[in-house]
Amino acid sequence: MPSVKNTQPLINHLAEVRDRLLRVLVAIFFVFICLVYFSNDIYTFIAAPLVARLPEGTSMIATDVASPFFTPIKLTLVISVLIVVPVVLYQLWAFIAPGLYKHEKRLVIPLLISSSLLFYFGVSFAYFVVFPLVFYFFTSIAPVDVKIATDIASYLDFILSLFMAFGIAFEIPVCIILLVWRGLVTPDDLRIKRPYIVVVAFVVGMLLTPPDLFSQMLLAIPMCLLFEVGLFFSRFYKPCEKYDQK
Repeated sequence: MPSVKNTQPLINHLAEVRDRLLRVLVAIFFVFICLVYFSNDIYTFIAAPLVARLPEGTSMIATDVASPFFTPIKLTLVISVLIVVPVVLYQLWAFIAPGLYKHEKRLVIPLLISSSLLFYFGVSFAYFVVFPLVFYFFTSIAPVDVKIATDIASYLDFILSLFMAFGIAFEIPVCIILLVWRGLVTPDDLRIKRPYIVVVAFVVGMLLTPPDLFSQMLLAIPMCLLFEVGLFFSRFYKPCEKYDQK
């Protein structure tokens, strides 16, 4: 039977995790309450890349009775979560900071900040670059007798999957730096394995994007470029085993 003394630290950690999760949920709820009034406007903004490329006289449709209400609300909730990402990372940092070495604390903070920025860059890249190209491609190749009228709920599921795919893909430089920093790989190893990594990037692009070659390339090519960025900056990070000061 474990003693009370041994279980006390675990209980304290669980209590701290609970408190930090509650803070994240409160932050999400606060942002959601502030944005929910503008949920229809937010959806209109997100749908603009597709609406701008629909044939004249057509518009988006709602095939479900409750879709006009729940779809903008769902989008607003997702946007609230995305806005609160820095809060989530800060709570994560505050939880793990007491167990880090001094050199680790100096390195983790910039990585957390860059993670947030890269995720937002990925989402922005999807909206401002990928969406216009993809929707232009889809609408231009539609058969003559097919009238394009996209369901608002289906469109939301489509763009959320792309948002997440590009947001996560843009974290590649941070992942490479962490791998090098932890001593799991070296920049030379990654440089040698570059051809295999390019193949993996296209496979991931195929898995995370809609089943068309155009979308896959729009994700795979930035992933390859981000790999090169991460490889370049990883040269300035020494494996953490070389540090020994707390």
